[in-house]
Amino acid sequence: MQLNIYYTAILTFILSGILNWGILHITKSFKFKKASDKNEQRLKDKNIPPLGGISTAIAFFIGVSFLGDANYNFALIGFFALMLSVVGAVDDFFNLKWKTKLFFQFLFVAVPIINLDIFLNIESLLNFDFNNLINYFGSILWIVLLINAINFIDNMDGLAVVVTGSICYQSIILTYVLNQNKLTDISVVLLFVLLGFFIFNFPPAKLYLGDSGSLFIGFCLGFLSILFTWNSGQQYTLSYTLSPLILFFTIPLLDFLIILEGRYKRGVSPTTGGTDHISHRLLATGFSEKKVLLIFKIYSIFNFFIILGYVFLNNVFSMIALMAYLVQFLFLFNYIKKLDILK
Repeated sequence: MQLNIYYTAILTFILSGILNWGILHITKSFKFKKASDKNEQRLKDKNIPPLGGISTAIAFFIGVSFLGDANYNFALIGFFALMLSVVGAVDDFFNLKWKTKLFFQFLFVAVPIINLDIFLNIESLLNFDFNNLINYFGSILWIVLLINAINFIDNMDGLAVVVTGSICYQSIILTYVLNQNKLTDISVVLLFVLLGFFIFNFPPAKLYLGDSGSLFIGFCLGFLSILFTWNSGQQYTLSYTLSPLILFFTIPLLDFLIILEGRYKRGVSPTTGGTDHISHRLLATGFSEKKVLLIFKIYSIFNFFIILGYVFLNNVFSMIALMAYLVQFLFLFNYIKKLDILK
């Protein structure tokens, strides 16, 4: 990690805080209420600006510029991340159709994936060779899935920041230990940008990320998982091809799958807002918002230790750690989906 990353992190945190404070005061007298489907249910209906994503994107790009000249890869990815944030901002105010949003997501993800020739090596995992066609398609689908999963998790004050912030610090630790310093620096900047926003998003929230923020963060983290170079040094094909960074996204993916399964059974569109997320189900059991955030934080740490076992334990113990991860994931899925939906 470069020495100046510490100063960059502090400056980025301050910048994020100032930008969010400015947005909060500029929009104090504005009315914010996103148009929604008449069948939608939301946790809260507040006049809170959904503009935290704009300040997050601006602070992130300024922070990354402090690190020095970005290479072509990061510049191209950053450009399309910003473009997707603009789409999210438009959606925040005009409620775009889900097909339109999905089209832009696939477009903005596919261009850098194909242009930069970066992907998850799915063909190696499955022992196929289709000249990277499956790798391209699977990688695009993976990032689009993450974008929407992060967007789904932004359903309660402070929750998206706690979850994505946890992914950031886990990425910082792993990439630093494995000497992938560029990814470490980017993760540090994103983490401190989120911390600067968290001041205004902690319950009770004064600012929301909005789609502009959740789509932007999901895009950045998705490409972070693709750019990570994983070589376990072991003989098992699975441990070589299954990047541990993918496992960092357990909470967003768990929430996403529970939503899809539940709404499919109830005949409700997954694109419609609702109060059936994991956070809402925990609230329905009697936990406060702050306690729900604490539960997610504790689970993130627990999950991280399992992943570290997968990464750093040798041979058979690494596979045991991976099996433990899968078992606890399936257990939580079956347990949480049985919890009552918040009314």
